Amino acid sequence: MIRITKQTDYGIVLLTHMAGRPELQYNAPDLAGETRLPLPMVSKILKLLAREGVLDSHRGVKGGYSLARPTDEISMADIIAALEGPIAITECVSVESDCSHEPVCPVRSNWQRINEAVREALEGITLAELAPSKEPKLVTLGRGNAFGRPELGRV
Repeated sequence: MIRITKQTDYGIVLLTHMAGRPELQYNAPDLAGETRLPLPMVSKILKLLAREGVLDSHRGVKGGYSLARPTDEISMADIIAALEGPIAITECVSVESDCSHEPVCPVRSNWQRINEAVREALEGITLAELAPSKEPKLVTLGRGNAFGRPELGRV
């Protein structure tokens, strides 16, 4: 099973929270409280995201963190790469591969294609799409009404 780490999961939670009000600066204690995540982990994640250019760090009494770019310019690939390192499904598609079978591997090119597809999919999803919407969304509820039309509700 392919999984992201808890750290990356929490990083996505923090960034989507920040994307709800991207004009603000956030500090670690407030973000930890608002998202109900552990403060030490929040602090670590914010530092990593700032080091990788996803967040800007602001010093001083009114310091904190803010998004380094508009939400529609930060992709899931950016976030995952900042917290996990290069996106690679198998070791042979990463630059640091030390697999002894790599030169003769019959499936390496297939893994490279799969890895590229995953990376492109993650690049196609932006933080703006994940951010909480201020406008209610219309969703389809159930199978539909007596006239065969979907029932709509607000979320």
